[in-house]
Amino acid sequence: MTRKFLHVENFGANIPYYLLPFRFHRINETKEVIVNEVDDFLVVPVGTAAQIIERKINRREDATLYGDLLANFFISEQPIPELIDVLATRYRTKKSFLDHFTSLHIFVISLRCEHTCHYCQVSRVTADKDKFDMGREHINAGIEMMMRSPNPHVTMEFQGGEALLAFDNIVYAVERTKQEAVLRNKKVNYVICTNLAPLTEEILAYCKENAILISTSLDGPEFIHNKNRHKPHSNSYQLAVDGVMKCRQELGEENVSALLTTTNLSLQHPEEIVDEYVNRGFRNIFLRPISPYGFATKNAGKNKYQTTAFLEFYKKALNTIISYNLNGYYIREDYASIILKKMLTPFPVGYVDLQSPAGIINSVIVFNYDGKIYASDEARMLAEMNDFTFLLGDLSVNTYEEIFYGEKSMELAEVFTNESLPGCSDCAFQSYCGADPVFNYTTQGDTWGHRPTSSFCQRNMEIMRHLIELMDSDKKIEKVFRSWITGKTDAIKN
Repeated sequence: MTRKFLHVENFGANIPYYLLPFRFHRINETKEVIVNEVDDFLVVPVGTAAQIIERKINRREDATLYGDLLANFFISEQPIPELIDVLATRYRTKKSFLDHFTSLHIFVISLRCEHTCHYCQVSRVTADKDKFDMGREHINAGIEMMMRSPNPHVTMEFQGGEALLAFDNIVYAVERTKQEAVLRNKKVNYVICTNLAPLTEEILAYCKENAILISTSLDGPEFIHNKNRHKPHSNSYQLAVDGVMKCRQELGEENVSALLTTTNLSLQHPEEIVDEYVNRGFRNIFLRPISPYGFATKNAGKNKYQTTAFLEFYKKALNTIISYNLNGYYIREDYASIILKKMLTPFPVGYVDLQSPAGIINSVIVFNYDGKIYASDEARMLAEMNDFTFLLGDLSVNTYEEIFYGEKSMELAEVFTNESLPGCSDCAFQSYCGADPVFNYTTQGDTWGHRPTSSFCQRNMEIMRHLIELMDSDKKIEKVFRSWITGKTDAIKN
């Protein structure tokens, strides 16, 4: 009763080609997409993936398909491809966002705010409570920890509340960081997230002098923005658009950006929202759903909606954006652009929600106003709901090593790589997507998450499927999409 090895013929000696790792997904009734390990994809007739796996693709009879599969690393004529080093280089390039570790350092400079947005993701306090400003000792400790990052190019982002209400602390932080950056040989970008209501000429002058970027919010036309982003006794919309205009004049159009948050009211007006961004001269718009944190969870009537409703809104808005491009006005949708860069280029993206390993800790860290350190901005928002699952430590107590290589970080490392998550590991869109343990925990109760019932998974899979289907159905749309990642708008007209 001894076990003998089978003959060598049973192990592929006579097979026509060898399979390299790839995944597949049906995109409609007649087409499916196959995606390899380095994000190359091919749209093929339904059933092709099965034929490839069963080795029924014939080099002579299916010459074009065979050549595409061979050239794009879906199959190989040797057990180890001749160009395996090229494949390895491309894979390393896709993961190169890990090379220098944490880049984005968020300083919650104050919780004070003079707006009363119903979807606010933090527990804001009124504008007169300066005890909720970040203390100088915590600013100093945060800068010191930021300078410990091995990344030679870091971003210092000031958030709130309303960050401009503590502008004196922003000035202090920037001036100290400038000195430290010279000593540590680091390049620092500065960003202020603001509703622009407290903007003054002095603030603008300082931002211009120090090349500080401005990120603001614009939720659409006046009737939507003022409903979503209420400011007592004021017109929040007018303050925002006037502020954008002033910032563009002083800082340059490319140094001012706006973000949209989609509420139930927003879902009813996709075309009007896109029109507003175009009418205000924006060249980009970020269609993002509401996040399940903070006050947003307490006002379900205004903020809670099904993922299917958001996807319907997204597709209508995207169609409007594409139409503007085809008619000569360049404007890109940022979320699609991030995904398309992963699909159509060999380069990584810096968007933390679509990274694997996840962007938390690896790409972003948050220093709260009280000195507490969190794995991401969403982790900080969760803490404002009295859940400290993703609290990493304290600026007053913990060292850099304890924060970035401590027990909590090691726990998160087990769940922030989608290549090893159930339901992600065999998904066709895995390499385009990311891992988000904070979102999983918030919406599903554990950091691993459950893909079949995950709104993160449902949203991303459908958007990715839709983008591929659009490119396959119309080459003009593919040219529009390529212009979003290259900036070469002339290609659309040809």
